[in-house]
Amino acid sequence: MEQALSFDDVLLVPQYSEIASRSEVDTSFSMRALRKFQLPIVSSPMDTVTGEEMACAISQAGGVGVLHRYNSIKEQALMVMNITSQGHDVGAAIGVGEGFLERAMALAQVGVSFLCVDVAHGHHSSVRYALETLRNTFGDGIHIMAGNVATLQGFNDLADWGADSIRVGIGGGSICSTRIQTGHGIPTLQSIMDCSATDRDALLVADGGIRNSGDMVKALAAGADLVMVGSLLAGTDETPGEVLNTKEGKKKVYRGMASKEAQNAWRGRVSSIEGVSHVVPYRGPVKEVLHDLGVGIRSGLSYSGARSIAEFQSKARAIRQTSAGAIESSTHIKAR
Repeated sequence: MEQALSFDDVLLVPQYSEIASRSEVDTSFSMRALRKFQLPIVSSPMDTVTGEEMACAISQAGGVGVLHRYNSIKEQALMVMNITSQGHDVGAAIGVGEGFLERAMALAQVGVSFLCVDVAHGHHSSVRYALETLRNTFGDGIHIMAGNVATLQGFNDLADWGADSIRVGIGGGSICSTRIQTGHGIPTLQSIMDCSATDRDALLVADGGIRNSGDMVKALAAGADLVMVGSLLAGTDETPGEVLNTKEGKKKVYRGMASKEAQNAWRGRVSSIEGVSHVVPYRGPVKEVLHDLGVGIRSGLSYSGARSIAEFQSKARAIRQTSAGAIESSTHIKAR
């Protein structure tokens, strides 16, 4: 039986560096047919993560957002118009069911920066049909992100079907229960390492199980071009939803889109439950969160003496740590 590595199984080895300041480190990335982005972070297309405010805020910070698809075509298109009219790039999620092409065409017509084919199990015939249909419709005129996959074969197939960037990771998200419900999945770090062996030209988007900037740095070292996050942005001012006043303090709702609550809200029924809903602590403006994540990523690259993501991936060295090492790696001060 094969073994697979998770983020806690690995540490990166500090190396000689001549970098005097984190400001010397360039964390930018480019997406085909789009401008260069300064921060390799994409916000997840969840209804408690990315709406108009989050998309604008993450764009201002140098990253890019992907609008959720759990609304009408008209509502989603209006959100795109409001965001792009302020000079921001934004992606928008679409599904693969009936009406996906109508939604895609409406989004393209109002100037969406890229489309995101958003499916839990992306290595599927329905995703192939959607990608091939989108490519036949738009040609190379629009960037298409798709996923999720967990294997190199899945990554290569989505690239061959027309995806420009591919979300890698199944079941690793903080509010995802796919592995519990179905028994399927691969630790996200292992999936990144496997998929990074591709000879296709698609970008690798690490998605799931990323809890901090250290995990982001490990994902980039393993071969990711950028990272998609949800829980790291949850609870901030810019996420959709009201701030709740509870006995434990201010909270906001954060839910998986395959949770019972989300399915009832958007479909009026529940099929397979592969997510949960929680309230998380209110965290204030997302600008501060994104700033701290960016600082952590630049620091991580500097520890390997790298001034860019590409240089970092060529220099990074990893070691496997024991469970005791993982405990030592966390903050572990004890009260006296």
